[in-house]
Amino acid sequence: MRRMHPPRRAQGLTLIELLMFIVVVGIALAAMLRIFITATTASADPMIRRQQLAIAESLLREVQLMPFTWCDPTSDANVATANSTADCAGLLEGMGPEPGQTRYGPTNYFDNVNDYAGFSMSGIRDLSNTAVAGLSGYTASVAVAPAALDTLTAASGDALKITVTVSGPDSSSLVLQGWRTRYAPTSPY
Repeated sequence: MRRMHPPRRAQGLTLIELLMFIVVVGIALAAMLRIFITATTASADPMIRRQQLAIAESLLREVQLMPFTWCDPTSDANVATANSTADCAGLLEGMGPEPGQTRYGPTNYFDNVNDYAGFSMSGIRDLSNTAVAGLSGYTASVAVAPAALDTLTAASGDALKITVTVSGPDSSSLVLQGWRTRYAPTSPY
C-alpha cells in the first residue's frame, strides 16, 4: 500500500507577494525621485551664493587696500606727513569721490577709501570698466562710514566701516563688512 504524503508547498513568491513588493518599491522610488528633483532644482542656489561672496570679497579687498589719508593723494604734497586736515596744503579728502573721479582708470580714478562711499554698479565690471562675463545679473554697492573701533571713536575719523552688498539674479543679497584704520602720518597705505 502506498502512503500518501501531504502535498508540498511550492517554492517562490505568490502573486500577491509579488504585487506588494512592486507597490512598496514603487513608492520608495517615487520618494527618492522627488528628493533628487528637489536637490537638482536648488543646486543653482549655492553657485549664485558663491559668486556673490567672491564679488563681495573682491570689492571689499579692493576698497581696504586703498590709502586712507587726511589729504587728497593726487593733489596734496603733504599726503604722507599730514597728522590732521590742518596739515593739508591742497584738497582735503572727504567722503565720496572728488568731482569727475571714477573707479575705472586710466586717469582720475578712485585713490582713497573714502572715494568708494556710495559707489554702485549694475553688472560686475573690472577696473578697466570691462563687463565680467556671466555676471551681468549681479549688482554691487559700497557704503563707507566713520565708525568706532576698539579705542577709536567714530568722531575721530580714524576708523571706517566698509559695507559691500551684492545682489544676485535671483534677488538674493549678501552683505560683507570690513574695517579700515588710518595709519597716518608715516604711511598713507
